[in-house]
Amino acid sequence: MKRRALVVGALGLTQTLAWASSYYLPAVLADPVCASLGVSRDWFFAIFSAALLLSGLLGPVAGRAVDRRGGRDVLTLSNLVFAAGLLLLAAASGLVSLAVAWGMLGVGMALGLYDQAFATLAGLYRQRARGAITGITLIAGFASTVGWPVTTLLTQQIGWRGACIGWALLHLAIGLPLNRLALPPTPPPERAADPREAPTGAQMRAMLILGWVFAATLFVSAAMAAHLPRLLLAMGATPAAAVAAASLIGPAQVAARLVEFAVLRHISPLAAARIATLLHPLGALLLAGLGAPLAAGFAIAHGAGNGMLTIAKGVLPLSLFGAAGYGLRTGLLSAPARILQSAAPLLFGLILDGAGPRAALALSGGLSLCACAALLAIRKVQS
Repeated sequence: MKRRALVVGALGLTQTLAWASSYYLPAVLADPVCASLGVSRDWFFAIFSAALLLSGLLGPVAGRAVDRRGGRDVLTLSNLVFAAGLLLLAAASGLVSLAVAWGMLGVGMALGLYDQAFATLAGLYRQRARGAITGITLIAGFASTVGWPVTTLLTQQIGWRGACIGWALLHLAIGLPLNRLALPPTPPPERAADPREAPTGAQMRAMLILGWVFAATLFVSAAMAAHLPRLLLAMGATPAAAVAAASLIGPAQVAARLVEFAVLRHISPLAAARIATLLHPLGALLLAGLGAPLAAGFAIAHGAGNGMLTIAKGVLPLSLFGAAGYGLRTGLLSAPARILQSAAPLLFGLILDGAGPRAALALSGGLSLCACAALLAIRKVQS
């Protein structure tokens, strides 16, 4: 139990670092980087979207590597790649070098975010990995709450380039030794059908449904991560209120994961996922109807749903298909999701600027409702 707690704690810390220094960077760094390099926000978010696309395309390769070699080597490599990408970003001087830096960070995201951490836990603990998956998401749920203020503080004190260098040093000084020394070797893979073999009809339908659910919910998550403060400002919140509301996402994610761990773990992963997909539309409806006074409520609802969905994305494939080939299977499930997610910052920003915040909320809320409807169909698939 002590060893398991060490693994969960180490992965929770390294995942917090990985998310804060990659996925959550644009919300803070977009404006200073664009102003410094003379690049438009549209180009910046297009490059960020391309990095997300690259991470999705490389996801199955990274997942297969975890299945074969275990997660320790893959996650350790991710720290080196993240550090290299952040140093390249710190040295960027124009559009091309900015794209190269984010390309490197896209590789790092393929190697080092939740998909490979979950695959590592599935390899170590098989069907008993649900609690460990919840544990690392409890810790890493504070990635935005920690990442946004830290990046803002570093940018104010030493500039955006210094902030990137600071995050790179943290990967080398903290992330790399934790992933290398705290994670044990993964046991040999279970003997089971290779997920590359032709699945049954029911399995294929379940895979397609989960692929759509992951795509829709990751689009919403990416859109909120990149644009939530601007969305709340457009709904009439003051800058201080928008930042304060956005900072509630992390605590809301963690609170929802605590509820999942204490209460919802006694129900099926499918039922928990269906509940999770309804929280963002509920918050969006209240924000669209009542405006800025509900900014904090919207952030809490979105954060809670997103926190539970993060666990569902790790647990649902394990529950439905088993631990064998988990890394490759989740990589395949996540690939279309990452592709759609890669377009989210740019597309959501265009809708927010062009059609207004209520149209943007209608899009995100509608996608979440469609995901819930899709999850309801899995009952028929499994019967």
